[in-house]
Amino acid sequence: MHEQINFIIEILGTIAFAMSGSFAAMQKRFDPFGVLIIAFVTSVGGGTVRDVLLDVPVFWMHDIFICVVVFVSCIFAMLVKSFEKKFRVTLFLFDSFGLGLFTIVGVQKGLSANLHPVICLTLGTITGCFGGVIRDILLNRIPLIFRKEIYATACLVGGLFFLIAVKYFTFSYTFVQIFTILTIVIIRTLAVRFQWEIPKFYWSDRNNSEM
Repeated sequence: MHEQINFIIEILGTIAFAMSGSFAAMQKRFDPFGVLIIAFVTSVGGGTVRDVLLDVPVFWMHDIFICVVVFVSCIFAMLVKSFEKKFRVTLFLFDSFGLGLFTIVGVQKGLSANLHPVICLTLGTITGCFGGVIRDILLNRIPLIFRKEIYATACLVGGLFFLIAVKYFTFSYTFVQIFTILTIVIIRTLAVRFQWEIPKFYWSDRNNSEM
């Protein structure tokens, strides 16, 4: 049962990030091939970095079904583009759900490898965030994780809740997974809605100007 739920989470995360990448590429007026490339790297980028760090076979290279899911999701995004005008809202929703879904996948991969909880949390954040990092770099914009928006912090909070709930409480495992995903989505949504920010550094050029 757990394996089936994990499979569903991974597929939903792949779809969410493939759609997110597709809409982001269409915002930049990429051609269909460019949209497909951005969709692909967004959906598998974080998992690829995770698997390289774990020194295990990269998941999508041994599972053609993942590639098919990305391709179909990308085609679907291009088809509905004609009906969907609010790219910003759509991109945000898919990106938020992809973030929550893939954070869970990354944390579970770390637990399966019997790694320290802090490393599991790190893997969850990498899995959730790095597809978006690669997407934003290819789209020539500063990745969300490096901006003032609450992004990686949502992964950390959700992943920490997941680890604590699994270790110290007797909740249903599926309930903990779903609640963690929704927690990450809600944190992202509230952060954007109420403009929550992490303090950022400011650099004064006064000394340089006096030289």
